[in-house]
Amino acid sequence: MTAANAAAPDYARAVQQVAERLRSHPGPVVVLSHENPDGDAIGSVLGLTRALRALGKTVYAPMDVPRYLAFVTEPGELEGRLQEWPEGALAAVLDVDNNDPGRVAGADLTAFAGPVVNIDHHGTNLRRADAGVVDPSKPAAALMVADVVQALGAELSERVATPLMLGLLTDTGNFSFDSVTPGTFEGAARLRAAGARLGWLTDGLRQNPRAYYLLLREVLGSMEFLHGGRVVLAHVDDAMLKRAGATWEQVESYVGMLRNAEGSQLAVMAKDFGDRVKFSLRSRGPVSAQNIALALGGGGHVPAAGASLDGPYSAAREQLDAAIAQELARVDALATA
Repeated sequence: MTAANAAAPDYARAVQQVAERLRSHPGPVVVLSHENPDGDAIGSVLGLTRALRALGKTVYAPMDVPRYLAFVTEPGELEGRLQEWPEGALAAVLDVDNNDPGRVAGADLTAFAGPVVNIDHHGTNLRRADAGVVDPSKPAAALMVADVVQALGAELSERVATPLMLGLLTDTGNFSFDSVTPGTFEGAARLRAAGARLGWLTDGLRQNPRAYYLLLREVLGSMEFLHGGRVVLAHVDDAMLKRAGATWEQVESYVGMLRNAEGSQLAVMAKDFGDRVKFSLRSRGPVSAQNIALALGGGGHVPAAGASLDGPYSAAREQLDAAIAQELARVDALATA
C-alpha cells in the first residue's frame, strides 16, 4: 500500500478483511457496480475481475459498457445482466453502496442471500456489507481496488493496472479536482510503474463520434443561466437525440463542460426520458451537489451527484429548482453569518 494508506490502520484493516473474504471464498464471485457506469465503475470492475481470474477464481462480471469506454474491455470478459445468481456466489459491489439495490446494476441484489463485500468511496454509504472498505477521502474506488488487489497477493499487472488508472483518471478529472491528495499521486505512480497505459487511455477517452458534436449543438441551444449565472442548466430529450442521431450515453460528459462556465457554482444536465428525468449535478466552492441530490432522493459526492425523478420534466424541474434554491440559501446564510 501507499505510505498514506499505511498510516491509516482502520483502512488497512478493512482492506485486509475484504481481501481475505475474496481469497477464501470457495465459490464464484460476482463483481457489480452502479447503473450507467462511468470510468471508475468500469475500471474498478475490470481491475478486480482480472486480478481474481489470475488467481484462478471463477468470476462473473455483468455490465453494460457505454460506447466511449468500450475500448478498455476485452472480448468476453464482461457479460449481460444475470438472470439468476450462481450457486454459492459472493457479491463484490464496487463504487456504490450495496444497500442501494436500485442503483446496483447487473444483478438483483434483493434476491441475493449470500455474502457481500463492498468497496466504495461515497460518503452516503451505510456500511452494512459483510466486509467492506468505505472511505470518502479516496478520490476513486479504483485506487481502493488497487489496495485490495495487492492485499490479495495478486499481480498488479499491466492488464489490471490499466483499467484502475482509467478509474483514477476519470474520477479525479485527470488529477484536477480537490479530492486529489499526495496519496493519489503515489497510487497513480504505483499503477504507472505496473505498466498502466496512460497515453493509450488518454487518447481513447478523447475520441468522440460525429453524433456527439451534433448533439452538443442541441445541448448548447438548451442552456439556461440561472440565479445570476451561479447555476447553468441544459437538458436533452428524445427529439434532440433523434435530430443528432445520438444515444443517451453520449450525454454523460456534457455536464463537465457546463461546469466550466465562468462564475458558475452549479452545473445541471437533465436527461428527459418522458416519464422520468435524471439530473447530473456538478458543483464547486461551497455549493454541494450532494445536498441537492439528497433532497431529490438521489446521492453522490459533494462536488458530483445525481438523482432520478419519476414524472414529466416540468414537475421534476420544479423540484430541482426548489432544491437548488434551498442549497443556495444555505450557502448565502453561511457567507453572511
